[in-house]
Amino acid sequence: MRLVVPPAFRVLFHLKVEGQENIPEAGPLIVAANHQSFIDSYVIPVSLLPLKVVFLAKAEYFEGTGFKGRLSRWFFTSMGMVPVARGDGSSAMGSLEQAAEIVEGGDVFALYPEGTRSMDGRLYRGRTGAGWLVLETGAKVLPVGLVGTEKLQPYGSRFPKIGTRVTVRIGEPLEFGGYAAMPKGRARRVITDEIVQAIQKLTGQEYVPEYNDHQSKGDS
Repeated sequence: MRLVVPPAFRVLFHLKVEGQENIPEAGPLIVAANHQSFIDSYVIPVSLLPLKVVFLAKAEYFEGTGFKGRLSRWFFTSMGMVPVARGDGSSAMGSLEQAAEIVEGGDVFALYPEGTRSMDGRLYRGRTGAGWLVLETGAKVLPVGLVGTEKLQPYGSRFPKIGTRVTVRIGEPLEFGGYAAMPKGRARRVITDEIVQAIQKLTGQEYVPEYNDHQSKGDS
């Protein structure tokens, strides 16, 4: 998967990666990106090679039966994704704790601070789970801006559009060690806002100072 998919992405989808010099050699690391398309979770791992990036993906992708189910499990596992149950607040906290275990193990974990895909191209206020993960692990954050993925695979499209140009902009790693003495709730909010601001500088998206409450079918 790691040998075949990256070259295919670069050729078929005209993938351009800027700021590769900012990619650390290894984890622990938190990757934070904007989210406009289902395919974002495949573009990011390809763009950050040789790092192996871990995402949390819906458990349904791993629970199928028969040949199709086995193929789905193989594909998502090969792309560095691990299953997570989605639902109430307790499962959301469980997802964060699972993410913390991944980062504290020295790996690279990716998340979308907005929480779900932007359907209008704007960048929404970040959920403070991102700040919680930073405080819990003490890891650096690598901001990533995705430009053009909403055209590569628009909402509702089953397959990406060959020939679409996509640019991935990688910013300098962010460190938040100075926030440890701040009240935790305030620190989570400030850290999350700074992460989203770094992403906005990379993408140039219009910022919306409110949460994106749209939950679309198929969100990863």
